[in-house]
Amino acid sequence: MYDLIIIGSGPAGLSAAIYGIRAGLKLVVLEQNPMSGGQILDTYEVDNYLGLPGMNGFDMGQAFRAHADKLGVEFVEARVKEIVDNGDSKTVRTRKEDYEARAVILASGARHAQLGVPGEEELSGMGVSYCATCDGAFFKGKTVAVVGGGDVALEDAIYLARTCEKVYLIHRRDELRGAKVLQEELRGLANVEFLYSHTVQEICGEDCVEKLLVRDVKSGEVRELAVNGVFIAVGIHPCSELVETLVDCDESGYVLAGEDCASSLAGIYVAGDIRKKPLRQIVTAVADGANAAVSVADFLRNFK
Repeated sequence: MYDLIIIGSGPAGLSAAIYGIRAGLKLVVLEQNPMSGGQILDTYEVDNYLGLPGMNGFDMGQAFRAHADKLGVEFVEARVKEIVDNGDSKTVRTRKEDYEARAVILASGARHAQLGVPGEEELSGMGVSYCATCDGAFFKGKTVAVVGGGDVALEDAIYLARTCEKVYLIHRRDELRGAKVLQEELRGLANVEFLYSHTVQEICGEDCVEKLLVRDVKSGEVRELAVNGVFIAVGIHPCSELVETLVDCDESGYVLAGEDCASSLAGIYVAGDIRKKPLRQIVTAVADGANAAVSVADFLRNFK
């Protein structure tokens, strides 16, 4: 019997592990991927984390994990299938074995949203990508498109513009949502063309992406855009399937929990991108992890 099981080892999960182990909790972190770090592993540059401007996302993820390792946190690579509520304890079932604890912190993060257009799934990995830093190197000297208008889309476009011949930024609205500093940097790049009020209707190609069909939402005009690749950055969906029938969630699947990260079910806590909140960044994920672990420590005093 563990005091705490943490599911996921991105910034939220690793922060929870560090605070939990320092509070003297017997805990284990279950991570389905071979490497800890979550989404930041795919981030080329993190420029807004206090005290570490311009740090590579991969290096930051590794530094977070190294901190947890130094404190002796137990990690198990396992894919969680189910969480069972036993009242005073929770059973976390994986493909190989079951784990039991008084409390669970779900820090499973979120996944990339899709456009849902013809050709997207068929050409995934063949020119369709959701990670510019992962796949951008394959498009050096080529023409690509980035779809989206938030921070991630702008960062992706800036990153790709450094090596690509041309970058189209396609956004369905007539103004961008991303940070002003990113917008200004992007507008200063000569090889970036903005397509405001446009949506992607279809991604076309035989064995790889060859062109996009884009629609002007104001005029209705549809035209072809010759590209070698398309990078989709239109948001994320919370990975809350494990608890969607156990705790209260909003219409988008984000778990409803306050700053103490406690869900509507005693013993279940959430941290990071899975929690409903106005800002989802590394710094808020780390804060969630700390708050969740402290809340668990307070909760467990009832069992001592």
